[in-house]
Amino acid sequence: MKKSGIILALVLCLGLGAGVYSQTAPATISKPVAANSAIQYKSVGALSVVSNPSAYLHRNIKIRAKFDKFSTLGLDYPPALRPSDKYISILIQRPDVLNHDIPLSEMKIFLKKELAEKNINLDAGDEIEFTGRVFSTALGDTWFDVDNLTVISKKNPQQKEENTLE
Repeated sequence: MKKSGIILALVLCLGLGAGVYSQTAPATISKPVAANSAIQYKSVGALSVVSNPSAYLHRNIKIRAKFDKFSTLGLDYPPALRPSDKYISILIQRPDVLNHDIPLSEMKIFLKKELAEKNINLDAGDEIEFTGRVFSTALGDTWFDVDNLTVISKKNPQQKEENTLE
């Protein structure tokens, strides 16, 4: 009886020790991600993304294109919902058509309204670069959330100067 009491005491001690270890172990294993880790974006062509949107689904990509116009295309569409009270969409020009300005409507590009307001002076033909990810392939199209948008060059910088002087 004395041996079984000692064995029981050992089992309880080991069990409690293991319980404490298993409760503290996850806290020491899970460490926060470094604050300076930057998202890496892969440069791709807009036509490549449009031709195979599922290959880019949930991938961080960067696209350089010519801005066409702000739009409401694709907003409030339930399968790929981006509400019109928080987002605006933009259209870029088709890079495979050089003698006309034709929008690449197969790519639904969404900007949060705050980001769009910072770039309200964009004109058709301005060269832009935007980063983000394809979040949906609804209707076989590319549905793209923009993280950042940079104006590379203005189509007619002299026209902008004239407008600010008036």
